[in-house]
Amino acid sequence: MTRFKGFFAGLLTIVLLALALGAWIALPWFAVLGVAVAVGLWLLLTRSGRLAREAAKIGIAGLPQRWGASLVIVVGIAGVVGVLVAMLAMGEGFKATLNKTGGEDSAIILRAGSQAETNSVVTRDQAPLVGGLAGIARGSDGRALASPELSQVVNLPSMADGTDANVQFRGVGPAGWAIRPQLKIVEGRKFEPGLREIVVGRGAQTQFRGLEVGKQLKLANQTWTVVGAFQSGDSHDSELWADADVLGPAYQRQAFQSITVKLDGKDGFKRLKAALAADPRLKLDAETTRAYYSKQSAQLEKLIRILGIVIGTIMAIGAVFGALNTMYAAVAGRAREIATLRALGFRGLPVVAAVMLETMLLALLGGLLGAAIAWLVFNGYTVSTLGQNFSQVVFQFRVSPELLWTGLKWALGIGLVGGLFPALRAARLPVTEALRAA
Repeated sequence: MTRFKGFFAGLLTIVLLALALGAWIALPWFAVLGVAVAVGLWLLLTRSGRLAREAAKIGIAGLPQRWGASLVIVVGIAGVVGVLVAMLAMGEGFKATLNKTGGEDSAIILRAGSQAETNSVVTRDQAPLVGGLAGIARGSDGRALASPELSQVVNLPSMADGTDANVQFRGVGPAGWAIRPQLKIVEGRKFEPGLREIVVGRGAQTQFRGLEVGKQLKLANQTWTVVGAFQSGDSHDSELWADADVLGPAYQRQAFQSITVKLDGKDGFKRLKAALAADPRLKLDAETTRAYYSKQSAQLEKLIRILGIVIGTIMAIGAVFGALNTMYAAVAGRAREIATLRALGFRGLPVVAAVMLETMLLALLGGLLGAAIAWLVFNGYTVSTLGQNFSQVVFQFRVSPELLWTGLKWALGIGLVGGLFPALRAARLPVTEALRAA
């Protein structure tokens, strides 16, 4: 019976610590600042705090003599923070790239019920009907700024190892450039309508082979010439562009997959939605391009975030055990010193606080080291991953201040858990037993 009580007590302690750690990590910055200010005031203004501060100074002064054991904590926590921040930075970078794609002044029209271009069909007889709808802006020539588009996935060798990777080959209409003014030709020229010519995004050029301006590609058993490169700063940087009326026959596509339009004024989207709903010939639906691409990133960004937290948690458990072993050994090695402090009148709370402050200092150093490594190595690092359309999206890791702050909170949380039990053991250390043992 006693054994079961001990087991359940230990299990309850672990659960409570996990909940406390989760609550700590979820705290906003001002709450963490408030906790830090409260601890600082306690250390400065109360007798117990001043005793804890003096005891902590003694322990910290001895860290150089225990540098090997201290490095176990610092390096372990640095690894946790570095991996966690890197994983979260990948999700943030992917999300930021897709969130920058499109805007509130343009819309994408898909078949009703379709979640992405890959499962949408817009017939060729529907395209001119869409061009006549209210809410769509007109160009200087009076024509609707509407671009019927195709999205074809093709295989190209990756720059890294030459293995095939999926790349989005987009066919656009004549208005495709006007609808997306952020696209700028940075090398060569635009493709000519009716010709098998391609312009490529800068992101695709950095990740896949054979996309230099002037090169020829064999796609759909036809030869295509790369005549230009563009830069957009969003997910279109990962694409190849060609004339939709040339791309469709090349891949035997009888219909379009989407129509991207420029909206006419602030109420353009509302008028467009109403016009689509009022025409029974058009079983289509519209969404702003910003909302559409944001939704495309949500699922993968969530998956990356969950994966990062799971990996970080597993590593954090290892770091906690490393901190526990190190601090238990430090407490055992300093038994005489702690006993002497207790004999001089240092009560349990100052001793607990002193050991905790020492552990938290090491955890903070580990957190800062891990955050610095993540920032230097991963911030701006360019990679590609599979997007919603089963094609590679080129993006950059984004190590934001918010992610660095999250990493530091994890580090301090690990230090808190890793130092708590050794600190309690130090406070309960019998003075006479410790002095005899020393």
